[in-house]
Amino acid sequence: MTADDIIAALDLPAAARVDRRVPKTLLVEHGAPTAAGRREVNEGIEHIQWVAALKPTTIGVAAYRDDAREYLEIAVVRVALREDARTQRLVELLHRAIPYPVLAVTEQRESVALSVAHKRWSQAEAQKTVLDGEPVTVAAPHGREPYAGAFAAALALGRQPQASLHALYQGWLDTLLALQAARVSGVFSILPDADRRAARRDALVECARLDVEIARLRAAAKKEKQMARQVALNQELKRAEADRAAAIARL
Repeated sequence: MTADDIIAALDLPAAARVDRRVPKTLLVEHGAPTAAGRREVNEGIEHIQWVAALKPTTIGVAAYRDDAREYLEIAVVRVALREDARTQRLVELLHRAIPYPVLAVTEQRESVALSVAHKRWSQAEAQKTVLDGEPVTVAAPHGREPYAGAFAAALALGRQPQASLHALYQGWLDTLLALQAARVSGVFSILPDADRRAARRDALVECARLDVEIARLRAAAKKEKQMARQVALNQELKRAEADRAAAIARL
């Protein structure tokens, strides 16, 4: 999927469209307090486009407020990154700089990704927002992936929960996690209840950790010359593979 494909799949109403270029200086002023951060923004970002402003008056979904956060608007943005940009760092700066929750579509060379990150009130500074956890970033599927069509259909604004802007945003986060899970399990599905979705996110984290551990154990076993140690490493490898299979079952 290209960035144009993703924007089209979101099926955003005309009333919500902005389609305006955003100066990089705004990101520098609000998201990059250090000289290194400002340099990363200036050197790593080609341009930023504000695609749409999703708020009660443009999409008919209620704002959300509780003690932890206030969602008055969701910003949909499209960002072109330069070839040598530090992608994940710039995505984090983008989410920090914009005071609203953001659905970001990033382009870098031939790759396209989507990212979301919940926000909450800062405990240190009144009226300031901070990220509520790390951004969830997922590469857009290519045409050969069997679940590309299902993912594109699931992105549509009308397919997201409509109770509030927070629920809607969580719906997009769950859609990205469903794509992550499909790339491990081979099945794309949007889970129906919050507990199962939370369990899926934990299982994805566990799978990623175990993938690193399995690769380490395989490399160590291949290099090991002592038979007893090689046997022990292979036993650890089997346990890690069994744990990974159990995590996949929770997806």
